[in-house]
Amino acid sequence: MNTPPSAVVSDPKATAVGSIHAMAHGSRPDFDGYIAADGFTREQRAAPPSARGTGPGAFFALAQWIRASIADLDYEIHHVAADGDLVTVNSTMSGRHVAPAVFYTDDGKVETVFPPTGKSFAITQSHWFRIADDKIIEHWANRDDLGMAKALGWVPPTPVYLARMALARRRFRHAGRRR
Repeated sequence: MNTPPSAVVSDPKATAVGSIHAMAHGSRPDFDGYIAADGFTREQRAAPPSARGTGPGAFFALAQWIRASIADLDYEIHHVAADGDLVTVNSTMSGRHVAPAVFYTDDGKVETVFPPTGKSFAITQSHWFRIADDKIIEHWANRDDLGMAKALGWVPPTPVYLARMALARRRFRHAGRRR
């Protein structure tokens, strides 16, 4: 039986992969096509408050937060598997650290700032998605954060880099008080 061209064909794998590529390159409307209104990610702990909510807007804020410090952000997809409403994607995330990477406390205050190093990285990640009605309702990931920190020179930090971190943190906290 042929499917009429106007019929919507559900493809949870395409939804998951599309959302990952949207994190790197998508615009705000792109997220509306992938994320449910109440969709959430478990990967928002150190994110700014704007990225801690639910729905497409929170996912887009998360993408903007990542893109603010990482240039040439890209995801290479290696494997995609689905079982019912659960989809997993194995990928490599790559980019270059070109601006301060700011991490926040649970109450939304600036905790740590990593000044730009100009270094590149490529790390493996596994993303997990729960999908309903062709949209993501839940996301979580396993990432090689230590590998990224090592590649970018965040760990082990040199004494000079620790001083740069302290200065950058002070600047971001001071700027937050002036807003």
